[in-house]
Amino acid sequence: MVAILGYSRPQILTAVQQMYTAVADRPASPFHFPVGADASRRLGYAPERLATLPTEVSDAFAGVGCPFRAEAIRRGDRVLDIGAGAGGDALIARQLTGPQGHVIALDLTVAMTRRLQQAAERHAIDHLAVVQGSAEQLPLPDASIDSITSNGALNLVPDKRLAIAEMFRVLKPHGRVQLADVVIHRPVSVDCHEDPRLWVECVVGATVKEELLALFEEAGFEDVTIVGSHDYFALSPSAQTREIAAGFGAHSVEIGMRRGAHRPAWLQRWWRRLDPRRWLRLWYRRGLLGMLAWLLALLSCYGTLALVALLPLLGVHLTLDEGLWAGTIAALVVLTLAVVAGGIRRHHAVGPVLAGSIGAGLVLYALFVDYAMALELSGFLLLAIAVGWDVLLRRRSEAELLGVGKKRRDRSRA
Repeated sequence: MVAILGYSRPQILTAVQQMYTAVADRPASPFHFPVGADASRRLGYAPERLATLPTEVSDAFAGVGCPFRAEAIRRGDRVLDIGAGAGGDALIARQLTGPQGHVIALDLTVAMTRRLQQAAERHAIDHLAVVQGSAEQLPLPDASIDSITSNGALNLVPDKRLAIAEMFRVLKPHGRVQLADVVIHRPVSVDCHEDPRLWVECVVGATVKEELLALFEEAGFEDVTIVGSHDYFALSPSAQTREIAAGFGAHSVEIGMRRGAHRPAWLQRWWRRLDPRRWLRLWYRRGLLGMLAWLLALLSCYGTLALVALLPLLGVHLTLDEGLWAGTIAALVVLTLAVVAGGIRRHHAVGPVLAGSIGAGLVLYALFVDYAMALELSGFLLLAIAVGWDVLLRRRSEAELLGVGKKRRDRSRA
């Protein structure tokens, strides 16, 4: 599930290729993310492993964690490194597989694959194939890989569900996966299509952590386990990137898992995809739980009335517990107000809370003191205004954090 609106796949791929071409060609240049041997050391790579890497490989390291903590690679394995970049992880994997092993280093960026191929030839590294290709369409046959490693690649992929399905396809049954990637606490909801470079320069391509794990489980992976976590963006030399990352709770995780024996049936996959817990979590993280609570309150109030009126026409008589009914509506109204109040820490505006408080007060007065439909409807309307206002301010605050709102205002003045 892509965590941003408005990007086309070609825009994303072009932005990714441009950024990592720059890393491949000029690794010593300043970037918003950590690059080089020092970054790999600070992310926890074993010094003895790093010492064996060619300088031209370690200098262009651009990973986000150390996936080898998951220990997925065995001697003799046929390994696929997705998003291999300059090839540091691919060469470490080559050491782990031993003389009978084989590593395929796949990357989207031509400049990266060229850099790794030249290093492999210069240092006579055998049993290593360098391939230019996409994680969404792996150029490998089914069940041909023993283990997969990946470092900072999935957050750059437009269609994560497709990439994960491809990983499942090329792995042998019970094959193993180790990866490090960027995850976020709450998804990006604003439209950033005006600046596709935000996909690679910030955190807008990353997925909510729980949703990423659910995507793997949905595809048929088992024992999906987080084995490590890093405040990766604390290493960024860019104050703006650190601020944006903190605003979305972005960090890196290291994950291990294994492929199940069989791909889940389509009904099982859709059952997992429609799990209400996933949707409630996403609604909450997107700041839309207030809207859901308001809709449920409205449905509980007037939907129940309609049901009680219509059922006798079908010969069904329903006795309504008015106290339970009113209590349910009141609880949902209070929940709506609580979510709106929670938005203050994002946008620091009290207007939505004031409107919501008046609306909630009118509904509760109508429910428990003196009922008047006009009063109740007015309360629901004010609550709706408060919820919509809160969502708008949350989006505006998010856009300003990403710099999107400022660019739009500057363009409108020009």
